[in-house]
Amino acid sequence: MKKFHAYRCSVCQTIFEPQDVFYTCPHDGGNVDVLLDYDSLKTQSLVDPITQSRDFSIWRYLPLLPVADPGFERTPLHSVGWTPVYESPVLSRQAGLKKLWIKDDGRNPTASYKDRASAVVVARAGEVHADVVVTASTGNAGAALAGMAAACGRKAIIFAPKTAPQAKIAQLLVFGAQVILVDGNYDQAFDLSVAASQEFGWYCRNTGYNPFTAEGKKTAAFEIWEQILLSHEKFDKDICVFVSVGDGNIISGIHKGFKDLKELGLIASLPRIFGIQSEGSSAIANAFDAKTEEIKPVHATTLADSISVDLPRDGLRAVRAATQTNGAFIKVSDQEILAAIGKLGKAGIFSEPAGATAYAGVLKASAEGLVDENDPVVCMITGSGLKDVKAAMQAVPQAPIIEPNMAALKKII
Repeated sequence: MKKFHAYRCSVCQTIFEPQDVFYTCPHDGGNVDVLLDYDSLKTQSLVDPITQSRDFSIWRYLPLLPVADPGFERTPLHSVGWTPVYESPVLSRQAGLKKLWIKDDGRNPTASYKDRASAVVVARAGEVHADVVVTASTGNAGAALAGMAAACGRKAIIFAPKTAPQAKIAQLLVFGAQVILVDGNYDQAFDLSVAASQEFGWYCRNTGYNPFTAEGKKTAAFEIWEQILLSHEKFDKDICVFVSVGDGNIISGIHKGFKDLKELGLIASLPRIFGIQSEGSSAIANAFDAKTEEIKPVHATTLADSISVDLPRDGLRAVRAATQTNGAFIKVSDQEILAAIGKLGKAGIFSEPAGATAYAGVLKASAEGLVDENDPVVCMITGSGLKDVKAAMQAVPQAPIIEPNMAALKKII
């Protein structure tokens, strides 16, 4: 069965045949949505095959993904997704909510949400016979691509700002990627990687550019449907999903996943989607506040490097994820992000700054009445705290150093 039948530009709404588009709309450069063959899918029984699958990864949703079976067996590619969902009484009380779930994508093979996109992109690279896959990244997307490419013997080239955290650069190198550090920011690395892909014929994984990235990222919506919506009593209110936002591709991917589920009749209504941005990197939140879909670049300055973006490449669809679901965009300060790292840690969850940004948004939304205590809330943690130990150390009191004797110990106990 043909997995998808067309692309649709998010700007001009033009429909393209699969062979006519590789990345963005040729007319206006807009991001394109992958359109599944919904009519054919509606004739199939989907719920039982998915929910009874013993494949606890994104590949359990293969009927809803626009790639053929990649045949990745017992490799990191085969273990992406199906990340755990936690109910934490401690975090629920802090946020003033009765129902709060934390979905921890730091548990993916390379420790971030970006594995979802890279797994699908690498599968697509195989379909289009691409020998080299390239991306720009502040670390996580690059690590995900490097790990997924290594798992199936494909070459990865990563352009990263020289300021990216060393832990993330170490992952790239250990996975055997060719790493090129750019004396500039993420946006400059992005532009250079696109130019290089065009010059050398490499397959470009860039977020907000390659349409298959959102198709991988939408799988978290499928997991929320299966792990929460199908596994609990019917909620009186729509579930609320909180996600940190940089270039906008994760939130637009989650939105796409829920739209797919609704189109197929598997959910009755779309969850409310909340995008959380750092005040120092808030181009999309600014557009939401101004009630416009025009994304104006900012000079990004935030310690949350994974969401530090001057010009978000998927901003239009990110704004729509909130406006079309009765959600919102919320800005939080770097100090609120650091505080959220510590609060999550006391509940046993170690998050990098970008992931903790989502929980900082939950706290602010509850305090400002954007959600109330009866709203069921899911908070996405998009990366492990081990990705950025420097930031983690800023979030907690430092450990004392004492002489190795009881008298010294008693002075601090």
